[in-house]
Amino acid sequence: MAKATPVAIITGASAGIGVALAHVFADHGHAVVLVARRAAQLKVLADTIEERGRARPHVIVLDLGLPDATTRLEDELRDNGLEPQFLVNNAGFGLLGPAANLDRAEQLAMIDLNVRALTELSLRFSDSLVRHRGGILNVASVASFLPGPGMAVYHATKAYVLSLSEALHRELAPQGVRVTALCPGPVETEFQARAGIPQNYFPRLLARTAERVAREGYEGMMRGQRIVIPGSANKIAALLVRLLPRQALRALRAARSDRK
Repeated sequence: MAKATPVAIITGASAGIGVALAHVFADHGHAVVLVARRAAQLKVLADTIEERGRARPHVIVLDLGLPDATTRLEDELRDNGLEPQFLVNNAGFGLLGPAANLDRAEQLAMIDLNVRALTELSLRFSDSLVRHRGGILNVASVASFLPGPGMAVYHATKAYVLSLSEALHRELAPQGVRVTALCPGPVETEFQARAGIPQNYFPRLLARTAERVAREGYEGMMRGQRIVIPGSANKIAALLVRLLPRQALRALRAARSDRK
């Protein structure tokens, strides 16, 4: 039986931070598997990586929000002789607005993707990650650190991602697996439009490019960092969140959401 090829799986690879992460992993010599719903965008990304002289990524068109998605992903990898060494859980989305006013089904779908799929993938492939002494990079957010009136469910999902990542970091480190929570501030990607976030909603000093976020996330994971927060302003914001009373944080976040 042929030995499986170790790969880096990038979910949500059709746009934004996912695209940037795919380039970073490919540039560092990893065999990359791109996972997302949109076939055309994944093909363009695979073509671009190959044209730059890197190994062509394997493309898996899949909606990770489906109940059997992780099983289908595992089957596809096995059928192609691929085995996860690194897992990048980047797929996810947010919605801006009061939770009681937003579509309930959409918010439950957000929980399913941001939380359930990320958790299932992290646990399903843990044996393979240990075998290859690889890592997990979970894309969280600075939203992970504070309650979010106006984006209540999104903030809650990212708080979960941060908490899970920190715990897995401790649990898997003795087995040689690095687990990192990447917590960027605002990044100008399709995420903003999908969430209904208007332009100039966030202070410009917090914004970072997808390329910078991806690079810092990759480097931090390879160093074994528990949390990576790109940008000095975002680091300070995350520190202040831990110092300010929760009531003050809720008021500040609510005031921000009222700008919509």
